[in-house]
Amino acid sequence: MPTTSTPTHCPYCALQCGMALSPLPRGGVEVVERPDFPVNRGALCGKGRTAPEVLSSRVRLTSPLVRSGGSLVPATWEEALGRIAREFGRVRSEHGADALGVFGGGGLTNEKAYTLGKFARVVLGTSQIDYNGRFCMSSAAAAGIKAFGLDRGLPFPLEDIPRTGCVILVGSNLAETMPPALRFFNELRENGGTLIVIDPRRTKTAEQADLHLAPRPGTDLALALGLLHLIVAEGRVDEEYVRERTTGWEEARAAAMAHWPEYVERITGVSVPQLRETVRLFCEPEAAMVLTARGPEQQSKGTDTVGAWINLCLATGRAGRPLSGYGCLTGQGNGQGGREHGQKADQLPGYRKLDDPAARRHVAEVWGVDPDSLPGPGRSAYELLDALGSDVRSLLLMGSNPVVSAPRAAHIEERIKSLEFLAVCDVVLSETAALADVVLPVTQWAEETGTTTSLEGRVLLRRQAITAPQGVRSDLEVLHELAARLGVEKGFPTDPEEVFEELRRASAGGVADYSGITYARLAEESGAGVFWPCPAEAEGETRTAGRTGGAGDAEGAPRASGTPRLFLDRFATEDGRARFVPVSHRPIAEEPDDDYPVLLTTGRVVAQYQSGAQTRRVDELNAAAPGPFVELHPRLAARLGAAEGDPLAVVSRRGRAVAPARITTGIRPDTVFMPFHWPGEGRANTLTNPALDPTSRMPEFKVCAVRVEIAE
Repeated sequence: MPTTSTPTHCPYCALQCGMALSPLPRGGVEVVERPDFPVNRGALCGKGRTAPEVLSSRVRLTSPLVRSGGSLVPATWEEALGRIAREFGRVRSEHGADALGVFGGGGLTNEKAYTLGKFARVVLGTSQIDYNGRFCMSSAAAAGIKAFGLDRGLPFPLEDIPRTGCVILVGSNLAETMPPALRFFNELRENGGTLIVIDPRRTKTAEQADLHLAPRPGTDLALALGLLHLIVAEGRVDEEYVRERTTGWEEARAAAMAHWPEYVERITGVSVPQLRETVRLFCEPEAAMVLTARGPEQQSKGTDTVGAWINLCLATGRAGRPLSGYGCLTGQGNGQGGREHGQKADQLPGYRKLDDPAARRHVAEVWGVDPDSLPGPGRSAYELLDALGSDVRSLLLMGSNPVVSAPRAAHIEERIKSLEFLAVCDVVLSETAALADVVLPVTQWAEETGTTTSLEGRVLLRRQAITAPQGVRSDLEVLHELAARLGVEKGFPTDPEEVFEELRRASAGGVADYSGITYARLAEESGAGVFWPCPAEAEGETRTAGRTGGAGDAEGAPRASGTPRLFLDRFATEDGRARFVPVSHRPIAEEPDDDYPVLLTTGRVVAQYQSGAQTRRVDELNAAAPGPFVELHPRLAARLGAAEGDPLAVVSRRGRAVAPARITTGIRPDTVFMPFHWPGEGRANTLTNPALDPTSRMPEFKVCAVRVEIAE
């Protein structure tokens, strides 16, 4: 690696793959491999490899824009910031603080997420703040907190996966969403372990599996309960573990026993022999894991669904033991850290609850404000977006593109248009930014320093490699300037390390304790990051530099050396025991009928990312994935009279999307699939159902009833 290169991390998914940026002779940077980083060992997908292309002034914003006469026109920073401050002040004066909304993103660094939450509560005084990470893994987070007392995507490093005996991968196509991670699963199989993939489609990931189960979309909960029923019936419960390390088993057992195999087969379409084979493969090895992703989580019963898979782990003694456990594959680049430090509607930094008086006192003391001045919990992401233009009159949006990414997207687009005032901070002119009254061009990953937290709970340091174009400022500078204009001149530093030092104090003693992590430490320890919780060193405690730990060399309790493996000694509950949560199958929010007889599920493709706001500006990625499509089975295509490439209209109760047919036997005949990266007539989220999980408030992105017809 050239000595002039800057070590950093990919700006896209939660793997946060290590890379380095090396300057080019004619300006700009190129990506250089970092084989020393343990997660990807130098490997990168096409998105990471081409990430510098979005740094180009050809595709990104370099000047503030303000709306004038119906159009966005260039403006000075003074004019743009002044207009935002005046409008926010006016709306607050006329309608109260909760008429101001803030919407963040799972790609913001920890420093930005922390400052955005503080800005909303201290400067604006509003409770109306949430972020698009609510659409990512909130159901898994809610289920993890119920069962374990703590939510961290993976309670163990990815490096443990090849050494376990079996992995059940539920609703993840990581061969396309996180390609460098696939090698851990390939190594698992090379080592004699087994991979079971559960997905309605035979994806590239499912093709790698020893066993692929293709349940009807929205029936993952019944599937997990059917497997637990068989585990009980076949005498495979780890009775000693259940007795010594859990509570609530009898109620969870009774709920599972109501889901006998033949009943589950009728619900899911997964045969009884496949159910029995899954149980055998999962239970016979000494160690095993269950990993979930958006498939089971983005449902109106996502929390219960994840809870059922956790129950499966607990009943078999597969949680809090070496090389075993339940984990969630976080999606967004800082989806983990983004929800830990205050931009979520009900949380304060350190994963503290906003309605906990002790948490309010601690954070208020760090912020230098009265605890009673902090507003209470606000609306969740979809509910906040749905309230735009009525209860919420003005919105500050950072790092999100809900016009493409929100469920029932046409409705949300109309809600955004109905706002009295919209300000957007972004790197590019996204579809949402194009509707704004003021757009502020902000720095991106290679132009700034900051920390992110990966799906493993590994806190990482991204380093600035290049100078941003003239006219571009950081989000921290934006919040500093707006705070000053709105009457708060102190407490909003622009230096990310100074922000992180405050974040350390605010998180100290919380569930997500970062107090023992510093920028110097992150730079020192081989660039491999530090796993939270990581409390500040106690007197006399010695920290081992660079320690990642072996399978049995940590107790799973927070330690100043970082905690790569959680729960090995006790769970993060008051009594140290994990909680079984009894759950039962229930139908999806919108079952098919005569008018809408087919199920739609959505997801990603390898060459695009999330709403596509950045990746759709990269020529190489667009060549690989130029637009949306409708994937359907040959039997459904024959009934429609559709051929490959024919334009198909997919219609739900919320709208209509049109895209070319892609015919494959790798999908169930009762299901169609659409990727969600594109706006316009092929926008998949025009169709999706905003029915919310009662606990996590996660919308049911993954399944809704549609009809499919040849587009005219």
